[in-house]
Amino acid sequence: MMVCLVIPALNEAEVIGEVVRSVPRTLVNQIIVVDNGSTDGTGQAAKNAGAILVSQPARGYGRACRAGVNAAVIAGADIVVFIDGDGSDCPEFINELIRPIQENRFDFVIGSRTRGIRERGSLNRQQIFAARLAGWLLRVRYGVNFSDMSPFRAIRSELLRSLPMREETYGWNLEMQMLLAQKRARVLEIPVNHRRRRGGVSKVSGTFKGTILATFRIAATFFRVAFSSDRSHSTVRRE
Repeated sequence: MMVCLVIPALNEAEVIGEVVRSVPRTLVNQIIVVDNGSTDGTGQAAKNAGAILVSQPARGYGRACRAGVNAAVIAGADIVVFIDGDGSDCPEFINELIRPIQENRFDFVIGSRTRGIRERGSLNRQQIFAARLAGWLLRVRYGVNFSDMSPFRAIRSELLRSLPMREETYGWNLEMQMLLAQKRARVLEIPVNHRRRRGGVSKVSGTFKGTILATFRIAATFFRVAFSSDRSHSTVRRE
């Protein structure tokens, strides 16, 4: 099965090359870096490291992810994996994310940072609280048991293309998980390790404005999706 890795990136020139080079190429066929309007040479640094560069100048995490997905589909991806471009995710866990899909046991596998080993300072209190709150809301609404909205995830390409994804900014990850619950997809959550970012500034927790905007968009996404269709009874397996 062809595996494409999508890395949305905004002003990550300091670390994006290291992130690309750390990906196990025996597992990933193509690495797609989406430059989301960077002003620091992120795109060139990604190309120099061997990634395929996609430009999405209209900023927004969801827009960048969608541009990466479109490129992966054109490339013929069977599985799409997402990681952040700041070096906080651990690519050595990619095999654990894609193997259950390759074995046709699951359609979506998410890496939980809150259940894995976290480097001190890798997640702040607001991020941990948001992850737990989102998990509680999803459990109440759909009966699923997510513990995180981690960007580190793998999904069957055909399934992803069938989801009516609309979110263009910070609510992309939550929207995907909610739509998968509604669709009753085969979902697995595994613990993954998490590190402090290796460079750049967080677009969410790095500024007060970013935190407020992310909170608003995630909340808006939840209420929009949660009350747009009937309640589902999906289950999330854990390992």
